[in-house]
Amino acid sequence: MKRPRDVTGATQPPPISRRELLHRCGMGMGALTLPALFSTAYGAETSSSPLMPRSPHFAPKAKRVVHIFLNGGCSHIDTFDPKPELTKRHGQPLPSPNLSTERPTGSALGSPFSFSRYGQSGIEVSEIFKHTAESVDQMCIVRSMQADVPNHEPSLMLMNCGDARQVRPSLGSWVLYGLGTENQNLPGFIVMSPRGYPIAETQNWHSGFLPGVFQGTYVDPVHTDIDRLIEHIQSQDSSLEEQRRQLDLLLSMNRKHAASRPHDSLLESRLESFELAYRMQIDATDAFDVEREPAYIREMYGPGVHARMMLTARRLLERGVRFLQLWHGEGQPWDSHDDIADRHRKLAGECDQGIGAFLKDLKLRGLLDETLVVCTGEFGRTPTVELPTPGLNDGKANGRDHNHYGFTAWLAGGGVKGGTVYGATDEFGFKAVENPVHVHDLHATILHLLGFDHEKLTFRFAGRDFRLTDVHGKVVHEIIA
Repeated sequence: MKRPRDVTGATQPPPISRRELLHRCGMGMGALTLPALFSTAYGAETSSSPLMPRSPHFAPKAKRVVHIFLNGGCSHIDTFDPKPELTKRHGQPLPSPNLSTERPTGSALGSPFSFSRYGQSGIEVSEIFKHTAESVDQMCIVRSMQADVPNHEPSLMLMNCGDARQVRPSLGSWVLYGLGTENQNLPGFIVMSPRGYPIAETQNWHSGFLPGVFQGTYVDPVHTDIDRLIEHIQSQDSSLEEQRRQLDLLLSMNRKHAASRPHDSLLESRLESFELAYRMQIDATDAFDVEREPAYIREMYGPGVHARMMLTARRLLERGVRFLQLWHGEGQPWDSHDDIADRHRKLAGECDQGIGAFLKDLKLRGLLDETLVVCTGEFGRTPTVELPTPGLNDGKANGRDHNHYGFTAWLAGGGVKGGTVYGATDEFGFKAVENPVHVHDLHATILHLLGFDHEKLTFRFAGRDFRLTDVHGKVVHEIIA
């Protein structure tokens, strides 16, 4: 194949690839850490950013969301759903609810923790969440949650993506798709999970068939150095002014490239990621530096990575980030098949003070009214003891198995009716028996608080209109203020 010649007849050099151009430019390569670079996005014909703020279907009660995820299946009957009858029956056989569990269970296992009443509402909360409980008058505790199966992966997918089997867009991606973000210099959807990914990894915050710019951006809050927290955030070779000129050149070349390839949807995603990476160099450095907070604020949140994560979350909310998902630990830390007394006390001790301070801090700063805080796991745990299982609980009989028939979630701020309890499990905590709330219903309610009709927030894919709640879900109006 002959190379083209210019007007003088000289042979033109072959055009360099975008990868080679970037290599030569020496730009800050923060873009390479952004999921948008590798995912589909809006078509190249779109001239404005798909992340620009947009109005929902109707007036919202909340403008932003924080999802605290107690990963592994936090026990509802040891935290936010007291069962005194279970304690009375400790060690005794219980009437069979005719519910199958993943593994064999035995007699009643009463909670090793005491419950106390908090706030003007007098709602009972476990001693291991005493700091969180101090904000119970701003919380609605839903004690009748239900999922589909007692397995981690499908239950994680259901809670995060609305589908237990296929990789679908996550809740955060749907929110960002519907609302855009208020700060174009930071990702609109940020995920923080200390020390690595949870089980099912990035599928928990994937954009699925939505444009890739709506996928969550992962940050490991264990790191405090901004260059380790967000890889390649700063260029070591070029100033901001030089990078701006390089980026403008790259933009000009890619626009010409897009003009002849109007259906290359990857290109707009690349442009968005380059721009965001450039702008993040200033805002991200400031937002993630909690040392800029007064000492008394840092002391209020307490020590440890989870406290720092909660404080960072507040700083990101102040800067307009739309959706934050905050994971408690990597793997499945709340999956207490044995030693539940020690494990749950330790786990709650890692995050309770930070969560409690976060709720108080948002309220004091006037942010809680427009911020919806949601705390869930993927399911709860059985009120009966899990029998010794080789390789799982070291032959012990002092933990609980998975339970998707009934568990607890709580919501605060953002238009929620505070100081209330909705729904109930039976007297032992096996199953939701009063006002059951399926995960689809929770998703429909979250979208409603953000101003969306969950049946109308859709995306056309593979010949049909998809939505977060698929063909399910009803708004739980009773918990809305």
